[in-house]
Amino acid sequence: MKRMSMIFKSKANRALDRMEDPRETLDYSYQRQLEMLQKVRRGVADVATSRKRLELQIQQLEQQQNKLTDQGKKALQVGREDLAREALTRRAGLDSQLSDLRVQYQNLQGEEEKLTLASQRLQAKVDAFRTRKETIKATYTAAEAQTKINEAFSGISEEMGDVGLAIQRAEEKTETMKARAGAIDELLASGALEDFSGPRDDIQAELDRMGAGTGVELELERMKAELGQGPAPKQLDPGAPQGQPQQAPQQQAAPQPPAQGQWPQQPGGAQ
Repeated sequence: MKRMSMIFKSKANRALDRMEDPRETLDYSYQRQLEMLQKVRRGVADVATSRKRLELQIQQLEQQQNKLTDQGKKALQVGREDLAREALTRRAGLDSQLSDLRVQYQNLQGEEEKLTLASQRLQAKVDAFRTRKETIKATYTAAEAQTKINEAFSGISEEMGDVGLAIQRAEEKTETMKARAGAIDELLASGALEDFSGPRDDIQAELDRMGAGTGVELELERMKAELGQGPAPKQLDPGAPQGQPQQAPQQQAAPQPPAQGQWPQQPGGAQ
């Protein structure tokens, strides 16, 4: 079961890797960082709002303190010590509240400063990531275009692969047709096939066949003569019909020497 799970995860990871576009991933990461930055900014705004609310409450309590102080003084002036004591008692309660609010105000002020600093740092990181993201996207786009160009030139892509196969098949068919045409020409020249496209001349065809056979015989006799296995080949008489060997010329009889005591006749019949 664990093996099947591993195989499934590996195949799913490979499929996702083929589907993943780094540019889209970078854009998504940048969008997520912008959302985080927006949340930090909202946090800073919320803390600042709370701090401002505490500041208003502190101002109101301080105003109430001043009012109670004035009331206590007036009560003493009219001889109402009990009212003056009540005013001072209420003022003491406000002092405790003011102390707590001032502590909260200082805490919120410190938190606001921290969040503001974090927001500034995050803003700087987001800006740097955006610059790097655009650089990587431009580099990836250029590399992708270069890869497609190289694949187009080398025939790796599917489109160019199909074109290359079509060209190869066309070249093979062309070579086959050329070989077939050459074979037919040779058969026509040797007489194995008849050419019905032109007028038929049986006599000339027979003479050509005899001439071809005579040429072979002469070449065979010449080779035998070179090897010392037969007489020298006979030469053809230019005036003789093609296909018949030339007859050797008859030797003239050698002149007989004159008989003893006889002189050879001179030209013109002189003795």
